[in-house]
Amino acid sequence: MPEPEIRQVGDMRQVLASPDCQETGPLYFMYRDLALTHSDRQWLRSHHLRYDITAIISRDICGERVKTKGHYHPASPHGPGYPEIYEVLIGHAHYLLQDRSLSDVLLVDAHERDIVIIPPGYGHVSINAGDSDLIMANIVSTAFESEYDEYEKKRGAAYYELADGSLIKNPAYSNVPDLRIKKDVKLRGSLHLPADSIYEMVGTDRLNFLNHPEKAAGLFREALKD
Repeated sequence: MPEPEIRQVGDMRQVLASPDCQETGPLYFMYRDLALTHSDRQWLRSHHLRYDITAIISRDICGERVKTKGHYHPASPHGPGYPEIYEVLIGHAHYLLQDRSLSDVLLVDAHERDIVIIPPGYGHVSINAGDSDLIMANIVSTAFESEYDEYEKKRGAAYYELADGSLIKNPAYSNVPDLRIKKDVKLRGSLHLPADSIYEMVGTDRLNFLNHPEKAAGLFREALKD
């Protein structure tokens, strides 16, 4: 394993519910650009894809559950924004999605082996919703850079998840819609993955939608359904 990028409390103060939080220490660890074999790595790079693993610790951070910073993806050359695919390997995750116009805010409740797709145009935050470490994998296009500015400017997502599991609106946003909650994450069939992990799609054409989102509108509708 390569050395991880480590996100510390100090890196996250801009997006915490408590702006004056003085706690310190690491919150999550990002292992980028992984592959099981040299041929897998060559295939991923030739297809402009990256496989990552992120470990988020379980901790009360100034009254809030530990989360990732949050970001949007830009539009692809084909029109729609770049999507992303996640899989919970260990633990319990909440994926907080919001579109740029803030007309839709969705919380996806995901457990071990659940697969979550971030559709085009949606920003996202990953939250450790359990009492132990959360370990998740993702595959994403390498054709763009993630956009963090809006989350930093607004002090995080439209909702904060507190340590007791309650969700409160971020006062920096106006006209925040009611939160939709999606609990049944059944995307394996849509991805033709009855039993395997998302890594099993490496080397196949089933990851094409990550660079060509214009070809997967049906999959994204499925991902956004309650």
